[in-house]
Amino acid sequence: MKILGLAGSLRRASYNRALLKAALELAPSGWTTETFDALGALPFYDGDVEAAGQPAVVGDLRRAIAEADALLITTPEYNDGTSGVLKNALDWASRGPTRLLAGKPVAVLGTSPGGNGAQGGIESVVRTLRRTRSDVLDHVIAVPSAAAAFDEELTLADPRVRDEVAQLMAELADRAHTTAALAA
Repeated sequence: MKILGLAGSLRRASYNRALLKAALELAPSGWTTETFDALGALPFYDGDVEAAGQPAVVGDLRRAIAEADALLITTPEYNDGTSGVLKNALDWASRGPTRLLAGKPVAVLGTSPGGNGAQGGIESVVRTLRRTRSDVLDHVIAVPSAAAAFDEELTLADPRVRDEVAQLMAELADRAHTTAALAA
């Protein structure tokens, strides 16, 4: 079974990319993990572009989502919402005759330098995913004060946060197993 990770931040040294990496490393044994790192290459969603033919990078995103049994999304918070690049990716993924996100188990988490842990970004992503009929876990993780949770190499060092992320990953894996069993 496979978990696909999407980081809503494009910065290589972002705390949300580091959080995604840590979470995927904490996936239960037997799971494969992969990240889709080309969100910045996606064109802005445009119905005319879609009608003219799906851009190759959009096809890559849609294929990666279709091949995954579950999604793990990390999001920053910008002005009480998620990043434009992540919202754009979700818009592209939700389009077309195949509703790739419908029923797909998804876990959402985020971190920020401030005290709210990207809560506005998380709420924005969850709202979008619920609209696409994704199977979003109720358990979300907002990591406040990111600099205190990560070390200088951007390794998730806070043991309490690591434990909570490991629990979230186990819940996501369980939900994906249940979804697969019901579909069989």
